Amino acid sequence: MSDTIDAAVAALSDKLGGDGFDATAKFVVADKGSLIIDENGVRAGDDDADVTLTADADTFEQILSGEMNPTGAFMSGKLTIDGDMSAAMRLAAVLA
Repeated sequence: MSDTIDAAVAALSDKLGGDGFDATAKFVVADKGSLIIDENGVRAGDDDADVTLTADADTFEQILSGEMNPTGAFMSGKLTIDGDMSAAMRLAAVLA
């Protein structure tokens, strides 16, 4: 597990405010690892998910910090989404 994933787990846990997410989402950070967001919260992992979001580390960090809108990242091709698009949209609202 990388420092990027460790920091992301902490940041996303703060954004969720201790709550879970009503679907299972996997965020894959190229060359760093992946994390899972589900009803139990956020953790490092590579489990199957309803939706998988993939980005490079810079894009992921900009999304987490609020510098980049997840929808804008998707529209510009910096973020790819595979699976349940409605779950991705709900997750984008959490990340905003």
